[in-house]
Amino acid sequence: MIITPEIIGYVAATLTTASFLPQAILTIKTKDTASLSLSMYSLFTLGVFFWLIYGVYISDEAIIFANAITLVLAASILFFKIYNVLFKDG
Repeated sequence: MIITPEIIGYVAATLTTASFLPQAILTIKTKDTASLSLSMYSLFTLGVFFWLIYGVYISDEAIIFANAITLVLAASILFFKIYNVLFKDG
């Protein structure tokens, strides 16, 4: 088996996307975001959005795949953080 750049891209995409699963699951389960930075998650989510747009623009499936899933996970965490800042103690 030859390791191609596409395989490396998909492995990287899978690992970096999977790294968000534990935080997203914990945040959705507990709704606790007190220790999370609103500015970090805002900037990160926006950055992932632009990576997704970039992936679409250059037609790179690995970038599209990773960033579409990561955007959903990061946006979920960001939603709970914003909700907690606005309606709870932060």
